[in-house]
Amino acid sequence: MTPTGEVPEFPGAVGLSELNVYPWETADDLHGGSPHLHTTCSECYVVVSGRGELHTLTASGYAEHPLGAGDVVWFTPGTIHRAVDVEDLKVVVVMQNSGLPEAGDAVMTFPPEHLRDAETYRRAASILGPDGSPSPERARARRDLAVQGFTEILRRTRDGDTSALTEFHTAAAAIVRPRTGEFRARWERGAAAVARRTGEQIDALERGDASHLATGTATRLARPEPTTLGMCGFLAPYDTARSAAGRA
Repeated sequence: MTPTGEVPEFPGAVGLSELNVYPWETADDLHGGSPHLHTTCSECYVVVSGRGELHTLTASGYAEHPLGAGDVVWFTPGTIHRAVDVEDLKVVVVMQNSGLPEAGDAVMTFPPEHLRDAETYRRAASILGPDGSPSPERARARRDLAVQGFTEILRRTRDGDTSALTEFHTAAAAIVRPRTGEFRARWERGAAAVARRTGEQIDALERGDASHLATGTATRLARPEPTTLGMCGFLAPYDTARSAAGRA
């Protein structure tokens, strides 16, 4: 096994989380999480158990994707997606760029007055309660606000107003712009570094140099506890566990 303090990146420098989709009811008589998009990362759901749906909205239109055990669905940057719980939906989430989708890359579909700038958005997105700790009540209120905004974007889109989605895309890009330096740093030390390393290994093999094969390792992580109130449900981030193991 890998020595303590030397925990490697996941394959391809992806991020992994276990997700139990929120069972909380919404104003439109569904149950689930906050509609949102990612600005620079793709994301994938691997359904472990239960039943649900993934609702998506892109420039190509609106769609509802049924989810059951064994199903896999993924979506690229700009895809508004909403995880809907039908019966105890549990998924493993695979994310680009060392978990960046859960570390600032996402923007929820709040109504326009909450999308004016990064600070206004941050206040609406906060799940901290009066005592300064994460609050399920705040997470639920945040979800409801995102559903409210999503419902309006979807209504306008269905009415033929293509500017609804464009306006949200523009607002989302402006909100994350102050954090692009962080995004680039995570990409450089993660996916970009892993890709360069693969190129170096291919170069070595072309030279007949097999020395990197002598550094092979195996690493195991125990299943983390679902302690995080995420956008779509209760999260158990494996990437956080991997980082913590590296600091041990």
